[in-house]
This record gives sequence, C-alpha cells and structure tokens, in this order.
Amino acid sequence: MTKIAIGSRDEAAQPDCLKALVVEFITTFLFVFAGVGSAMAADKLTGDALLGLFAVAVAHALVVAATISGGHISGGHLNPAVTIGLLFGGHITVVRSILYWIIQLLASTTACLLLKYLTGGLATPVHTLASGMGYLQGVVWEIVLTFSLLFTVYATIVDPKKGSIDGQGPILTGFVVGSQHLGWWSILWSIHEPSTIIWACFGQLGLDRSLGLLGWAPYWWWACWVYL
Repeated sequence: MTKIAIGSRDEAAQPDCLKALVVEFITTFLFVFAGVGSAMAADKLTGDALLGLFAVAVAHALVVAATISGGHISGGHLNPAVTIGLLFGGHITVVRSILYWIIQLLASTTACLLLKYLTGGLATPVHTLASGMGYLQGVVWEIVLTFSLLFTVYATIVDPKKGSIDGQGPILTGFVVGSQHLGWWSILWSIHEPSTIIWACFGQLGLDRSLGLLGWAPYWWWACWVYL
C-alpha cells in the first residue's frame, strides 16, 4: 500500500510550492469561471434545454483540457476530489493537499463572485438534487462519477506506463468531464466539483438582498452534503 506523506509546515514557504499554489489558483479560477459562466449563459440565451446542456458540456470539456494542459506546474488538479485521490496515491503530501484545497475553494468563490458582478447580479447555478432523486442515490451517483474521473486521471496522466496516450491525458479527461455533464447534469445538477458546491452553499452569504446581509437559502445546505 502506498505510504501517505505528511510533509512539513516549511513546505508552504518553498518556492516550488508557492508557484504551484499560484498556478492552481489561476487554473481553478479559469475552470470555474468558464464552466459556471457557460451554465449561466446557456440558461439566459437559449430556450432549448438540450442545446443548453450540450453547450455547457462542451465548455467544460474544453476548459478542463486547456487548464490541465496549462497547469503542469501545479498538476492542474482543479478539483479537491482529484487532490485527495492523488494524496492517497502518494503523489502529494498532506500539507500541500490542504493548501491546494484552500486555494481551490478561494479560486472557485472568487470566480463566482466575479461572474455575479459582471452579469449584474445574475444568479449562479444552484447545486441540488433533481426532482425525485433521493440523497442516497445522489451519493452513489457522485461516487461513481468521481471514480470515473479519478480513474481517467490516473490512467491517462499519472500512470508512467500510459504508453501511446502520453500527452493526451488532459483532452481525454476533458472528454470524460464533458460526457458526464452531458449525460447526468439534468439528474444531479452538479458533477463531482466540491469547490463549486462550497460556493453554492457559502457564496451567497450577504449577496441575496431578499435574504438579508447574512442570509442564505437553507434548502441548499440540505442537499449540499451529498456532493461533498
């Protein structure tokens, strides 16, 4: 079994770690900005649900491929689920994983705040379960879809024996993310992206005038734990 490395507090001050954190912030920000932005635009610009879903799926596939390719310094995790998967695989220390999670959540929240500002207060997508979907079903769906994402990352990017597909990992991972959004977005309204879920649960604090300065929608909290 792979040994999990703890790391040290001094790791956070190392130049390579700081550089990786900056790149991870940028790539996660771009991923969420493009992904969530595409969902907001599709909801506003098209009345055809299938066409809108296709646009969102393509946007996610393209931005995932681009940001992973450009994030080779940090590894282009983009997603706390990927970070924890690489942690248990022994590819990143516990200390750096925690720093990555913080950066990913900050980048996600920043992207959604900027989207809300740039669109004149247009609501960011609410993450919840589709009508008729139970919490246990939602948990199982998220486990299966997250596993498929991590399996693809390991098989096409991490595995040193990937052979002829070397260098194609980012675009193949993008295809998987895009296909999952195309196939299951209408059921889950979210696909294995905890950083955007945190925004949905926390990011509306103080932003919805109808709920007051420190208000939020309690129903979101009722379903958010499924995705986390």
